[in-house]
Amino acid sequence: MQAFNPYLPSYEYVPDGEPRVFGDRVYIFGSHDRFNGNDFCENDYVCWSAPVENPADWKFEGTIYRKEQDPRNEKGKMVMCAPDVVQGPDGRYYLYYEFAQLTVISVAVCDSPAGQYEFLGYVQKPDGTPYGEKKGEVNNFDPGVLVDDDGKVYLYTGFSPLPGFLKTMMGMRGLRLDGAYCIELEADMHTMKKDPVFVVPGYEKAAGTDFEGHAFFEASSMRKVNGKYYFIYSSQLSHELCYAVSDSPTDGFRYGGTLISIGDIGYQNRTKADNYTGNTHGSMIDINGEWYVFYHRQTNKQKCARQGCAEKLEILPNGSIPQVEMTSCGLNNGPLEGTGTYEARTACMLTSREGTFPYLKVREKDKKKIHPYFTQSGTDREKDGDQYIANMTDGARAGFKYFALDHPAQITVSCRGNGNGRMKVYAAPHSETERSKKRQIADIPVASSNGWSDYTAELEKISGICALYFVYEGQGAVDFKEFTLK
Repeated sequence: MQAFNPYLPSYEYVPDGEPRVFGDRVYIFGSHDRFNGNDFCENDYVCWSAPVENPADWKFEGTIYRKEQDPRNEKGKMVMCAPDVVQGPDGRYYLYYEFAQLTVISVAVCDSPAGQYEFLGYVQKPDGTPYGEKKGEVNNFDPGVLVDDDGKVYLYTGFSPLPGFLKTMMGMRGLRLDGAYCIELEADMHTMKKDPVFVVPGYEKAAGTDFEGHAFFEASSMRKVNGKYYFIYSSQLSHELCYAVSDSPTDGFRYGGTLISIGDIGYQNRTKADNYTGNTHGSMIDINGEWYVFYHRQTNKQKCARQGCAEKLEILPNGSIPQVEMTSCGLNNGPLEGTGTYEARTACMLTSREGTFPYLKVREKDKKKIHPYFTQSGTDREKDGDQYIANMTDGARAGFKYFALDHPAQITVSCRGNGNGRMKVYAAPHSETERSKKRQIADIPVASSNGWSDYTAELEKISGICALYFVYEGQGAVDFKEFTLK
């Protein structure tokens, strides 16, 4: 069984993924978008898990927590944002989350990682008052939690938007919006043991520091690796996950670098996005001896239909982590096989002839009919997905990385639409020194069709680990469902 990006089924939209290994399984906890929804995180929390020996074999664990279970949301009108789950010193599992409309952290508890969580309480001050509502307190958002080796519990939280991004509204409440904070909790997992301490600067405080240009925005997450503390967060650029490192869980953090950008911006000094960008959120995890970063991408021409992806990381002997690129084979621990049928939705890059734009800043003029996008038919559902790339107009390009090719002789693409033209296929070696040697290996005529139709062409002989790029040239537009290598 091969693993692909996105790693969950095509109908599932679980962004903000916090990967956790409990026992012999990796669990993914995230928020839950609704396809074609009106806002982020409109669905209840679900959980998926996979064996650590085979992170391609994902199992749906079901709904683990419903938004109306929280006493402050009995009518279910508020949406739950990015959560985290940790195992407490008592052996039980604790779910931390907050509502987009509130600024306090809620906690639920369960006896198993993917069972039915029950509301426990709010992160509170020693007097029992929920923390995050009074002037001078931290604007809580996107909680991340670390249970350290000595049993101490640390909650990481904060929200530090750029000027103009909800900042006026939040600032009127008098809450802190200047960076990320750490709160040590008591053994009950929700009472504050100490006052919050400042750990990583936001936009305004980052000036003149090593965080400048990559200041903290949101999406706090903490991991401990080889005795060092890695704070993972979404930066002011929003399309990237960055990390900071310290020898302490509460202070001394220094900027480490970018783990991944969902436009591959910064990778190999790239300055233009190779994919439509938006926000991203995630963390890193050791799965069976290999480190991976989990993140999400956008779909459906909107900022709130996001899907989880993952890529292999390398932690160098000095503790640094080089930025990795988006691929189609993230959890596969190697390239995909050079034969077989592959869904177009596994493309790791997608552009129009005029490039891309960020979904977080969608304007009417950006909604030009030239832009391709990932989508599905019908409404939000829990089975029978049919995701595909829609609206590939002249010059649109979809890229897939990487395949171990061994002279496939034929390629077939499945397309539909009013397009009349050609789907040209290019290959580029994986080797960093040879990637510029991209060459055309197939030219496939495609014609107008109301339903999915297959078009086949011969392939030039090619072998080795390569990326494949599909470029549509012609009139009209085609939807791209899948391709087959033989």
